[in-house]
Amino acid sequence: MNLENVLYEVRDGIAFVTVNRPKVLNALNDRTMDELRQIFLDVRHRQDVRAAILTGAGEKAFIAGADINELATSTPLEGKDRSRRGHHVLDIIENLGKPVIAAINGYALGGGCEIAMACTLRLASENAKLGQPEVKLGLVAGYGGTQRLVRLVGLGRALELLLTADQITAQRAYEIGLVNAVYPQAELLQQAEN
Repeated sequence: MNLENVLYEVRDGIAFVTVNRPKVLNALNDRTMDELRQIFLDVRHRQDVRAAILTGAGEKAFIAGADINELATSTPLEGKDRSRRGHHVLDIIENLGKPVIAAINGYALGGGCEIAMACTLRLASENAKLGQPEVKLGLVAGYGGTQRLVRLVGLGRALELLLTADQITAQRAYEIGLVNAVYPQAELLQQAEN
């Protein structure tokens, strides 16, 4: 597997998957999404992997959303294809057959929040911020986040997050059921491994 943007390691039955683009807050571009697809298909078929932990490199961001530079040069047809591919990747994660834990170590916005919602469990660091800011760009959540968000937090709260584009704290995300637990940054990965 030729990986440039995602780190992938298996230790003690756990696949550690780290989006590794910290200079752009781990923003998702087409290459990163393709690498995540390859990795999670590999995780699905490996007998030595019982669970996966997905996180972002650095201390600022889990995944801060789509790579805006890539979006800005896309045609509507390319945007539609990108959305379909993203749906496919998130469906693989959601239906992996093995638990996938999102260790949300900072910003989880747009597509990053959508990826977290596709995971089995979502653990957040105290400094994490979550949200769906797409409406500020005249877009909607393109990877199935509108449906997953409703299932996790209910229609009223989902509409509030989708229509206001507000970022919420990890504690607020816990209160509304968007994340399962909140930990100090230094303990997050250890708690995900437990």
